[in-house]
Amino acid sequence: MFDSQPVDKFSFFYPRSRYQGEFTPQQLAFNANLQEFSQRISYISALETGGKISPEQAYQDIESLWKELKRSKKELMSD
Repeated sequence: MFDSQPVDKFSFFYPRSRYQGEFTPQQLAFNANLQEFSQRISYISALETGGKISPEQAYQDIESLWKELKRSKKELMSD
């Protein structure tokens, strides 16, 4: 009925999905970056929804993360 394995806190708070695409080290690294981007967007959204940060701050944070992700893709996929 219950799993006897203890729950790993890191896996609980930072879930990762298996990579399903064509394998290259660059694509695997970009996939990890994309998952981290998604997780951080969730946190920012929750903070804004909960009134902890302003909509303007949330927008700036998300815009910054988006630029980081684009830069990551450009660097990884240009090799």
